[in-house]
Amino acid sequence: MLRVIKILLFSTLVLSGCRFNNKDKTADPSKTEGLLPNIQLVDLDNKIVRLDQYKGKTIFINFWATWCKPCVEEMPSIEKAQSIMKSKEIVFLLASSEGIDEIKEFCKNHIYQFRYVHLENGETLNLQALPTTFIINPMGKLVFSEMGSRNWDESENINLIKNITKQHD
Repeated sequence: MLRVIKILLFSTLVLSGCRFNNKDKTADPSKTEGLLPNIQLVDLDNKIVRLDQYKGKTIFINFWATWCKPCVEEMPSIEKAQSIMKSKEIVFLLASSEGIDEIKEFCKNHIYQFRYVHLENGETLNLQALPTTFIINPMGKLVFSEMGSRNWDESENINLIKNITKQHD
């Protein structure tokens, strides 16, 4: 049964736009109550990752899947952006709804310096396509939400992240 659900999910996402790259559309953050979005994460050791532990820091969350070609193609630019921004107060998280074992297997074959996490409540976030990126400012407010891939290491995108990092309201 789980296999059937995964196949249906995969088919739906492929048909609906894993590959689309539309900057005019954003994920609907209205499903997130309060300042911090209700994003339930666990690390690859199955320990809870709470977003409020990063209060005062910018949180960059990229929602992806191992089978999503645009997601994987975007990763080198995210890694470069993370490297460029390493002295800033920014946390980069790569969140997938896939099983922890699947994420670990991906990590073995793709050597990136990311903090991979498992997304436990993706259905409540109204993610319409992958990849989707959320950026939460240091005050815990979701201020950026976008579906589709980007070259995160380009100067305009680095500046976007830096400007969010400076937000304290």
